[in-house]
Amino acid sequence: MSTESVVATTPDEVHGDAPAVDVTRLRVALARLSRRLRKHELAGLTPTQLAALATVERSGPMRLGDLAAAEGIAPSTLTRLVTALEESGYVRRNADPSDARASTLVITPRGHDTLERLRTETTLELAASLRLLTPAQRSALAEALPVLELLAEVPGDGPAGARGLPVGTRPGRSVLMVVK
Repeated sequence: MSTESVVATTPDEVHGDAPAVDVTRLRVALARLSRRLRKHELAGLTPTQLAALATVERSGPMRLGDLAAAEGIAPSTLTRLVTALEESGYVRRNADPSDARASTLVITPRGHDTLERLRTETTLELAASLRLLTPAQRSALAEALPVLELLAEVPGDGPAGARGLPVGTRPGRSVLMVVK
């Protein structure tokens, strides 16, 4: 194993007894699963529109600038996105009671119902897939859930920048991470 393709927090982890995680395989598996479970097209939404709609639902009424910041998108992109969500009846703009120049975005009952339907469909599809696993595989997945949840919440603030790559790696290279 070349040290160029191994990411470790200490030199002794490279040759230690710690289990190795093939980061590339993990990334590809998660991306494929995510792609299979994406149902945004059933509601006529782009992935970005779906994410924004879910953010408005989760956060409650919010200003457009706050939504742009939460989603990491430019104001001009947000304007088009919100217009599309409004035209589809998923969100509504209301005057901001604290600032007459601003407006807040709220999810409509149709938007909420659409998100619930998409969540139900993806949950049913995932449950059907889990039934294909052996009991031992389901157990391994259940044990991994807390770690996967932690990974899902950790921001990509590593030193490699926005790409979220470990230091010393380049896109497209297989990375084997040794974890303890």
